Amino acid sequence: MGTMTERLQPRNTPELVDAIRSAVAARTPLEIMSRGTKRGLGRPLRCDRILDLSALSGIDLYEPEELVMTAAAGTPLAEIGDALAERRQQLAFEPPDLGPLLGAGAGQATIGGIFACNLSGSRRIKAGAARDHLLGFTAVSGRGEEFRAGGRVVKNVTGYDLPKLLTGSYGTLAAMASVTFKVLPAPETTRTLLLRGLDDASAIDALSRAAGSPFEVAGAAHLPAGPAARVLDGLAPAVGAATALRLEGFGPSVASRGGGLTALLSPFGEVELLDDDRSAVFWRRIRDVEPFVGDDRIVWRLSVPPADGAEAVAALGGGWEHYYDWGGGLIWIAAGIEAAGPDAGASRVRAAVSATSGHATLIRAPAEIRAAVDVFQPPAGALAALSRRVKRSFDPEGVLNPGRMYAADLDE
Repeated sequence: MGTMTERLQPRNTPELVDAIRSAVAARTPLEIMSRGTKRGLGRPLRCDRILDLSALSGIDLYEPEELVMTAAAGTPLAEIGDALAERRQQLAFEPPDLGPLLGAGAGQATIGGIFACNLSGSRRIKAGAARDHLLGFTAVSGRGEEFRAGGRVVKNVTGYDLPKLLTGSYGTLAAMASVTFKVLPAPETTRTLLLRGLDDASAIDALSRAAGSPFEVAGAAHLPAGPAARVLDGLAPAVGAATALRLEGFGPSVASRGGGLTALLSPFGEVELLDDDRSAVFWRRIRDVEPFVGDDRIVWRLSVPPADGAEAVAALGGGWEHYYDWGGGLIWIAAGIEAAGPDAGASRVRAAVSATSGHATLIRAPAEIRAAVDVFQPPAGALAALSRRVKRSFDPEGVLNPGRMYAADLDE
């Protein structure tokens, strides 16, 4: 992007409305961002104007007894995390910090960006996705119209469909000014049970048995030897593959469930334990994809039925490093640019998931590759037509993040 890019930085919702109305009148597309940690996620944009939401910052309302918070979209996750920690509460969907993976700074992610991209960590298997925690928002559409949806009360379902629609739309439908979301108590105790040396198929069998048990698993991951060594660095001996299950809650409950889960997993080998502090580091490293941080490899994120995870990885062929989260349903894979091939491995990756009901997203690649390859799984048929109608309804002039998700949006 050249040096002539104009940066608009609204300080409140009326200024945000004015900025978008100005873009609509001039038919000038806007790149929506805050601190830019996820700027490399999605297709690259060519916009002469940046709509910078970072000045829309601050916690507007926090009611710990009601388990609800409202914050401006540009509020750093770190600020929200600190406020919640003071009351021993948390964002239960465990939002990841992908800044370092995408070549940006750590600790700069904002709450609006997390909901815009629907990013969730390992606890998703228990707590649900980011979109399940968004209660309401204030936003400005591509028509330059302010609108609100949802409310502050957890049981209030008015307008619930709009929060779910905007979550994961990557700023292509509206610019969120503020968000209201659920918070939950942080667990008193956390323990991680580790199995060693399992192959992928055996590990996913173990994870599936644990997930189907009554022991309330809050994290289920499998790391082959390479990723395991990086995630376990300084936490436990790096001895081959590691299969991990997390238990959370009150101390006696965790101890009791840990005993039951250890007995259930006895056919797979001896179980090691990670305590609270080491568990926190372990799951943060998995959440933030740290095994693939610090290099320039192509990175994909595959979502598949857990039972098909090992088969999907085998179908990729050689040259890929991988690990599993969400009990085998989320697979992170990485390969060097040459090994991946000129299409960043898109043909192989999508063929590998095509036999399942899953999908694949290109997370990290040079801009020229992201411009040429489908970053997101292309919608087909009726779904594609519906997607275009929704985009036209919210943003008829195509001024909000044009082409961020699909190249077809540029042709409308």
